[in-house]
Amino acid sequence: MTPQNELRLLPWSGPDGKPCYLSTDDSGGYMSRLADNIEAVQLGMASELVEHVSAVLGDQDTVPEELRRMLAELTGALRDVLRVATSRGHLLAVSDL
Repeated sequence: MTPQNELRLLPWSGPDGKPCYLSTDDSGGYMSRLADNIEAVQLGMASELVEHVSAVLGDQDTVPEELRRMLAELTGALRDVLRVATSRGHLLAVSDL
């Protein structure tokens, strides 16, 4: 997944929100597989959240507090998806999840 001698941005943050990187040539190693699995979970959760938000936005009775909570969740999901896209260096198809 990551070209040889290039650091891979991992799908989690370190202390103080700083990015974590993996240096390995083994895309089948434990940490690479763990990162792949976490990325898949993050993308799946983002996809489900988008569907949920779309449904709630169609409901005229949704209260502002609910919309603010969903906006915060969407912001976190978008942050995760951007990190995955940056890590992989290209757009990902969520349909593979």
